[in-house]
Amino acid sequence: MKPLPFPVFPSADSAQSEPVRFCVVRHGMSWGVAPPAGTWTGTPDTSTKVLPELKDKTEQATPWHVVVLNDPVNLMSYVTMVIQRIFGYSETKATLMMMDVHQKGSCIVWTGEKEKAEFYLQQLQSYQLLCTLRKAQE
Repeated sequence: MKPLPFPVFPSADSAQSEPVRFCVVRHGMSWGVAPPAGTWTGTPDTSTKVLPELKDKTEQATPWHVVVLNDPVNLMSYVTMVIQRIFGYSETKATLMMMDVHQKGSCIVWTGEKEKAEFYLQQLQSYQLLCTLRKAQE
């Protein structure tokens, strides 16, 4: 059995008159013994971790386009309704976007951060619309 990394009982020259109390804790798949919060008397962990450098905020904030593509399956009124529901656009704006999709083959329906763009992409795909993400050109 390994010795514990901290004293179980106070030393004779300690000012404490009661034995130190410990609680049993679970770490992942194993059990261990740890002192109650605020009573640790051992040496602190001085190991340091080097964090990777963060990229510039401008590089992280590169906008992404959510692009709806034309498909022969969905009705124009259905595409308009989906754009309204997901993005909250007015009927006029959603209709103009749907017409761009119908006439030009695609339309950018939203531009912004990548995580939110992926969320919108998933929502559009759940309505069976053909869509994709494109990195915005700067």
